[in-house]
Amino acid sequence: MTRSPQTEIIDCRLRDHSEGPRRLGAILLSTDQVFETDAARLLDRDRTALHVARIGFENPTTPERLRAMAPDLSRTAGLLVPGAELSAVAFACTSASVTIGNVAVADAIHTSLPGVPVVTPSFAALAGLAALGTGRVALLTPYLPETTEPMADYLAGQGLDIIRSACFALEDDRDMARIDDHSMIEAACALDGPEVDALFLSCTAMRGVDVIDRIEARLGKPVVTSNQALCWALGRMAGLDGRPKGFGRLFDCALPTDFARGIGP
Repeated sequence: MTRSPQTEIIDCRLRDHSEGPRRLGAILLSTDQVFETDAARLLDRDRTALHVARIGFENPTTPERLRAMAPDLSRTAGLLVPGAELSAVAFACTSASVTIGNVAVADAIHTSLPGVPVVTPSFAALAGLAALGTGRVALLTPYLPETTEPMADYLAGQGLDIIRSACFALEDDRDMARIDDHSMIEAACALDGPEVDALFLSCTAMRGVDVIDRIEARLGKPVVTSNQALCWALGRMAGLDGRPKGFGRLFDCALPTDFARGIGP
């Protein structure tokens, strides 16, 4: 019988943490099919590393099901590369951030990741609309009406004037990921009017990033989407100022000072 050689031990040098990319974390729904693909296009892959943990979620996307994720947020946040220094962490569900509450989301994440800036899509959208200097907004979602209405109420409660609000009335976020470009573009354009400053396409599960430039070109107005705003805010929190081509006017903007530290302390 041939014996294998004794394993040799070879010295290596470990890079200092500061030599690597800026590390960002994201908590995704277990059913999410869109955010990772969008983030790969929107974040500078040479300067950032995105680490993902998934939280259990069961459709339909109703306020009750969204709230059911809250007790597991802290545990899921703790799965994000323990021991690594994160520049910021995102909870990538727009409707859940409103249903659970942005501060409650941040508090839960800070239980496992104290001191790490937290951003949600609804928080990032507010920051993006503020950076663009827009206050009169048309809202388009893929959600059911009972999930869309709290979103409109939240935005209005934060000082925005919601001129129009519409939804595709889907209950399964896997179907939301299948909405075609034509449907999103035509619906967004139908919501426009002289009193509208900007459009917000709400939902990380909807492929709104794909249509930003085409809607902006047709309307001559800025478009903010959940994943676009979330990745813009994450990048700015990590100290990056890049502008990926083809994803809207928002990437020309700096993150407003009031939003720079994320949600909460």
